[in-house]
Amino acid sequence: MSTAFFSHPDCRRHDMGHGHPECPQRLDAIDDHLIATGLDIALTRHDAPLVDLKDVELAHTHHYVAELREVLEQVETSGQSKALDPDTAANPGTWKAALRAAGAAVAATDAVIDGRAENAFCAVRPPGHHATRDEAMGFCFFNNVAVAARHALDVRGLRRVAVIDFDVHHGNGTEDILAGDERVLMVSFFQHPLYPYSGAVPKGTNMVNLPIPPYTRGGELRELIEANWMPALEAFRPEMIFISAGFDAHREDDLGQLGLVEADYEWITLRIKAVAERHARGRIVSCLEGGYNLSALARSVAAHLRVLTGV
Repeated sequence: MSTAFFSHPDCRRHDMGHGHPECPQRLDAIDDHLIATGLDIALTRHDAPLVDLKDVELAHTHHYVAELREVLEQVETSGQSKALDPDTAANPGTWKAALRAAGAAVAATDAVIDGRAENAFCAVRPPGHHATRDEAMGFCFFNNVAVAARHALDVRGLRRVAVIDFDVHHGNGTEDILAGDERVLMVSFFQHPLYPYSGAVPKGTNMVNLPIPPYTRGGELRELIEANWMPALEAFRPEMIFISAGFDAHREDDLGQLGLVEADYEWITLRIKAVAERHARGRIVSCLEGGYNLSALARSVAAHLRVLTGV
């Protein structure tokens, strides 16, 4: 079996304006680097489908989904962009892109559970981990990973799943949705203090949060992961692992001040894969979150995918 790679041209049509860091060129940079390095031949490519809104409502409130749909479809029809908060804007391509991003996560989950892929990576945008049950924020509309995790539990019947978030920003939306759900263990690290200025005190006992001070480097972070994430993951024995794969903790990324490099993302992915192989039949679905320096993003995604593919 190979690594499934889910994406769609619609994900490039979401555009929050000139100079916005969460830009369509992020996906181009990833694709170009995978082709240049030959890593693309180790991937099985799939078009991301449109998500079923019933799956979205496993993680978000019905009212929020209906309200967001109304706003984004109005934007789609009018052709005019609309700001949802100071950082997050919708353009006519946003609704379809959001449906594809969440759809990729659900389709990847089904592919891995059904044995059609060993693991999967979703090269999608908009990202998701800041979207709470009832609010779009921080470049995010639907919480792709939370939707996929709930699909695995509520639709596919898994009993325990882990969510691992290594974005430089705290996954406040994922925590908001999954805190207190004892079928889920969420482990994360994030720079603190930094947007969204949350996470230092976890919302639930099923959260292992590691707030990290600025300028922390990979060696220190690896020690913290070994001491905090790994015992929790081993004790929990997840049947599947979901990754919020943000690459903005890279030392070249201007949206944070951590000091990770590609080798650190490779190491983190190796540790996650080892847990998956022991407890989850190797089942991993990874979804792109942050990462805004295009070169560092592309190199880091490649390091992540080299581990997932085993090449």
